[in-house]
Amino acid sequence: MAYAWAGQADGLQQLSVWRQTLAPGAATPPHRHDCDEVVLCLAGWGEVHTDGSVQRFGADCTLVLPKGRDHQIFSVGPQPLEIVGLFGATPVLTRLPDGSTLDLPWRS
Repeated sequence: MAYAWAGQADGLQQLSVWRQTLAPGAATPPHRHDCDEVVLCLAGWGEVHTDGSVQRFGADCTLVLPKGRDHQIFSVGPQPLEIVGLFGATPVLTRLPDGSTLDLPWRS
């Protein structure tokens, strides 16, 4: 489950905030954004796969994902992974690795 907490619809011009919950074993599709992203982990355990490397993280960790970098986030623990994404744009354009647009079920 994911949804936008704040974005263009709230009057923001350069920032979006999303919250996402990934069930154990779930993952985002591999994707990238046309802006910088900072991910704050609130609970659970995850892995971010980017540039051929894997970084494990948990509660109270911060991930920095520069603009245009393909990445995928996995929930790897026994409880749901709870994350907040902060983006340097609104709306946030999200693309698959092949460059096609990834349509999201929410708007920022």
